[in-house]
Amino acid sequence: MPNEEKLLEKMRASKHGWGADDLRSLLTGFDFLLRQGGKHIFYYHRNFPDIHMTVARHRSLPVGYIQKAIKLVDELKRRQGTHAENR
Repeated sequence: MPNEEKLLEKMRASKHGWGADDLRSLLTGFDFLLRQGGKHIFYYHRNFPDIHMTVARHRSLPVGYIQKAIKLVDELKRRQGTHAENR
């Protein structure tokens, strides 16, 4: 199982205590790109630009950011599965 999959499963099990570096590892592991602003980081996927999120720069992240990241990855997997079936 790739590292990003292991991290995703750990985040599903417990959404507390994760930091910005953990979130970055998760999302970039699933090929999300990031754009850094002054107080926020914007994550987006190049193939599905409507799958995106903005994250404030905090050392430890509120649970809502982790929940949103999990939903983004789930949506990405769903679309990639659908996209592969349509080929």
